Amino acid sequence: MNLAQLALQDSARVAALNLPPDLTQRLAALGLRIDSEVTVLRRGWLVGPLQLRVGGTELMLRRDAAQKIEITPLPAALGCEVLA
Repeated sequence: MNLAQLALQDSARVAALNLPPDLTQRLAALGLRIDSEVTVLRRGWLVGPLQLRVGGTELMLRRDAAQKIEITPLPAALGCEVLA
Protein backbone atom coordinates (compact mmCIF):
# COMPACT_ATOMS: atom_id res chain seq x y z
CA MET A 1 0.00 0.00 0.00
CA ASN A 2 1.27 3.51 -0.70
CA LEU A 3 0.76 6.78 1.16
CA ALA A 4 -1.59 8.21 -1.48
CA GLN A 5 -4.02 5.34 -0.76
CA LEU A 6 -4.23 5.98 3.00
CA ALA A 7 -7.67 7.20 4.15
CA LEU A 8 -8.16 10.58 5.80
CA GLN A 9 -7.24 10.70 9.49
CA ASP A 10 -5.67 7.22 9.30
CA SER A 11 -2.10 6.63 10.42
CA ALA A 12 0.61 4.42 9.00
CA ARG A 13 4.28 3.59 9.44
CA VAL A 14 6.61 4.35 6.54
CA ALA A 15 8.09 1.14 5.12
CA ALA A 16 10.06 2.46 2.12
CA LEU A 17 10.80 5.72 0.30
CA ASN A 18 11.17 5.04 -3.42
CA LEU A 19 12.06 8.64 -4.23
CA PRO A 20 15.06 10.48 -5.65
CA PRO A 21 17.85 10.95 -3.06
CA ASP A 22 17.42 14.74 -2.84
CA LEU A 23 13.69 14.47 -2.04
CA THR A 24 14.33 11.61 0.41
CA GLN A 25 16.87 13.79 2.22
CA ARG A 26 14.50 16.79 2.33
CA LEU A 27 11.64 14.67 3.70
CA ALA A 28 13.96 13.09 6.28
CA ALA A 29 14.84 16.59 7.50
CA LEU A 30 11.10 17.14 8.05
CA GLY A 31 10.79 13.85 9.94
CA LEU A 32 9.38 11.66 7.16
CA ARG A 33 11.71 8.66 7.08
CA ILE A 34 11.49 4.88 7.30
CA ASP A 35 9.68 3.76 10.49
CA SER A 36 8.17 7.20 11.13
CA GLU A 37 4.43 7.49 11.77
CA VAL A 38 2.43 9.60 9.33
CA THR A 39 -1.23 10.74 9.30
CA VAL A 40 -3.17 12.08 6.30
CA LEU A 41 -4.97 15.24 7.40
CA ARG A 42 -6.40 16.52 4.09
CA ARG A 43 -6.41 15.79 0.38
CA GLY A 44 -6.24 18.33 -2.40
CA TRP A 45 -9.00 18.29 -4.97
CA LEU A 46 -8.59 15.72 -7.81
CA VAL A 47 -4.84 15.06 -8.01
CA GLY A 48 -3.83 17.78 -5.57
CA PRO A 49 -1.32 17.41 -2.73
CA LEU A 50 -1.79 15.65 0.60
CA GLN A 51 -1.48 17.44 3.93
CA LEU A 52 0.38 15.16 6.32
CA ARG A 53 1.37 15.15 9.97
CA VAL A 54 4.68 13.56 10.91
CA GLY A 55 5.36 13.91 14.62
CA GLY A 56 4.80 17.61 15.38
CA THR A 57 5.36 18.70 11.77
CA GLU A 58 2.67 19.26 9.15
CA LEU A 59 3.66 19.28 5.50
CA MET A 60 2.19 19.17 2.01
CA LEU A 61 3.35 16.44 -0.39
CA ARG A 62 2.57 16.02 -4.06
CA ARG A 63 0.39 13.01 -4.75
CA ASP A 64 2.87 11.53 -7.27
CA ALA A 65 5.56 11.53 -4.55
CA ALA A 66 3.10 10.03 -2.03
CA GLN A 67 2.46 7.16 -4.45
CA LYS A 68 6.14 6.21 -4.20
CA ILE A 69 6.12 5.95 -0.39
CA GLU A 70 5.24 2.46 0.82
CA ILE A 71 3.43 2.24 4.15
CA THR A 72 2.06 -0.21 6.68
CA PRO A 73 -1.31 0.96 8.07
CA LEU A 74 -1.54 1.16 11.85
CA PRO A 75 -4.53 -0.17 13.79
CA ALA A 76 -7.05 2.40 15.03
CA ALA A 77 -6.10 4.15 18.24
CA LEU A 78 -7.21 2.38 21.43
CA GLY A 79 -10.34 3.80 23.00
CA CYS A 80 -11.74 5.09 19.70
CA GLU A 81 -13.80 2.01 18.95
CA VAL A 82 -16.99 0.93 20.65
CA LEU A 83 -16.71 -2.35 22.50
CA ALA A 84 -19.84 -4.53 22.49
